[in-house]
Amino acid sequence: MSTKDERKLFAMTGVAGYIAPRHLEAIKSVGGELAAAVDPHDSVGILDRYFPDAAFFTEFERFDRHLEKLRRGPEEGHVRWVSICSPNHLHDAHIRLALRIGADAICEKPLVLNPWNLDALERLEAETGRRVWTVLQLRLHPALLDLKRDLEGAPKGRKHVVSLRYITPRGTWYRYSWKGSEERSGGVVTNIGIHLFDALLWLFGPPDDVVLAHYSPTKAEGTLSLRDADVSWVLSIERNDLPPGTAASGAHPSRSMTVDGKEIDFTEGFTGLHTRLYEETLAGRGFGIDDARPSIELAYRLRVMGSGNAGRRT
Repeated sequence: MSTKDERKLFAMTGVAGYIAPRHLEAIKSVGGELAAAVDPHDSVGILDRYFPDAAFFTEFERFDRHLEKLRRGPEEGHVRWVSICSPNHLHDAHIRLALRIGADAICEKPLVLNPWNLDALERLEAETGRRVWTVLQLRLHPALLDLKRDLEGAPKGRKHVVSLRYITPRGTWYRYSWKGSEERSGGVVTNIGIHLFDALLWLFGPPDDVVLAHYSPTKAEGTLSLRDADVSWVLSIERNDLPPGTAASGAHPSRSMTVDGKEIDFTEGFTGLHTRLYEETLAGRGFGIDDARPSIELAYRLRVMGSGNAGRRT
């Protein structure tokens, strides 16, 4: 963890990706500096807006070598944090790099694709003394924080009835990218749904019963019996699943969550959540492996069920 006077030096993987600008903004906002970044794609002009002097690499091996050189140099030049915005299947390897050079990792969701990878990362944390943090920004969303407070103050012993629909249309490009490959992204339940499943488990407790009604590369739906709620859920990247009248308005996502018939509006309110998460993480109050584990285990469970076993209960 950084001390008050220590330079907040960061490195970043996947800097050309969709989510990277939120991390660049957060690093800048917390007074950090970006020492180096890597991406196989070189469309990274956004660095000029935030960190024009950052070293940039298109080859991971050269990036790795540069960070190792910094690690062996003067202490004030050591990278303390590695922000990981790369494709999902690379997260595990990039987290390992961060720990190896003596840095903490701040990794986008999902932290890893398979639960057993978490066990290995926990061992590496113990060996290196560094931490693995992840981005579970819905836990900081004002509407969901209000809901959690209401739930904690409600009478115990009754199950809530929850409905969750998240429709976020994607074009033809999606299935040709890494996101359309289940092996690399984890499929819709992981790439699209992981932060929503995390929010559900955080709010309503662990699952007792899981039913998968439909599973395809573009859509999944089912039910969850959680400790404190019965949940029906739908995740889709199909435009036809948008509510009537909205499909023609573009590719804007539709997020709908009701609890006991009451709509919980979390369509807005995402601005600045990454910065808040960075502030909490640098203060040692971020979300780690233990926080990420339940949703990763659930997404993996659904993925296994989806391989020819839709409708099966577990």
